[in-house]
Amino acid sequence: MNKYGIPASIKLAQAWLESGNGNSYLATVANNHFGIKCGGVWKGKSINRPDDNINDCFRVYESPEQSFRDHSEFLLRKRYSDLFLLNKNDYKGWAKGLKAAGYATNPRYPDLLIDMIERYELYQYDRVETRVEKEKREVIVELEIVHIAVEA
Repeated sequence: MNKYGIPASIKLAQAWLESGNGNSYLATVANNHFGIKCGGVWKGKSINRPDDNINDCFRVYESPEQSFRDHSEFLLRKRYSDLFLLNKNDYKGWAKGLKAAGYATNPRYPDLLIDMIERYELYQYDRVETRVEKEKREVIVELEIVHIAVEA
């Protein structure tokens, strides 16, 4: 949360939702708690599973921590850049923004995240930042997004 500016509540709710509370096949076998597919840039280990297609390629991680870090870096794409303008404790804005940016196909995705955050009081892990901290983070994240876009 501090490094990337993503609300901790969003991160936790997405991981729980995407991994079936850590019990999904991808979470238990591949340490993939967000269902991140291989994509054109992935050079690590992979596993094939039916999803949108019969044989979709998913990333395999050495640890859950690696999955969480990669998910944060995954969100550092131009299509998600507007999210990083939000306050890092604005979980409702993030939930709606993820859907608007095309993160999930389920039309109820924001509601599912918000419901989980409020039911389990995950918002307690979010931290307010000062205006100066927010501006500093926005510059760093913008540079990261540009750096990743140049590499791709």
